[in-house]
Amino acid sequence: MSAAANVKSCTAFAGHRRIASGSPREVVGAVKAAVNAGGSVLVFDDADARLVEFDLRGDLAAVLARLAPEVEAEPKRGPGRPKLGVTAREVTLLPRHWDWLASQPGGASVALRKLVEGALREAEGPDRVRKGREATYRFMTAVAGDLPGYEEATRMLFAGNAAGFEAAVREWPVEVREYSTRAMSADRG
Repeated sequence: MSAAANVKSCTAFAGHRRIASGSPREVVGAVKAAVNAGGSVLVFDDADARLVEFDLRGDLAAVLARLAPEVEAEPKRGPGRPKLGVTAREVTLLPRHWDWLASQPGGASVALRKLVEGALREAEGPDRVRKGREATYRFMTAVAGDLPGYEEATRMLFAGNAAGFEAAVREWPVEVREYSTRAMSADRG
């Protein structure tokens, strides 16, 4: 579950019907109203389809007050190098690896950062597709598990078969189908 304060965009479903989409502040009112009316609501973080939990105790003003981001004061910086968010950790390499790193311009740290950045760029596409599929699977399992074609849609999702996936979800409620097709779009993009 995601903490609502860390979520940028989310979508709420009451059964197979989308009731709200937007920032947590924009969505929480509809969620509270649906829950107060006795409905069951699931809210998904649009980034990864993890469930978002709101603390709905009290009136809407109290709920919104709890959503307000906690602002920490920026620590005053003194002279010297700026804080770059660098984390020092131990790395174990063979002696020939250390020799090669030491011979690189800028030394071992610069060379390692360049290698990691290159690997991140190279893996960006496949990682985006994998994360999209996982997010869609999380959503489908929570909302569409009882719909016809669910098993076939799941197989097509992980096979990367966009046409098969679209055929399997064709009869689903429009809003569930639209939210579910995001991973297949990422697969092609």
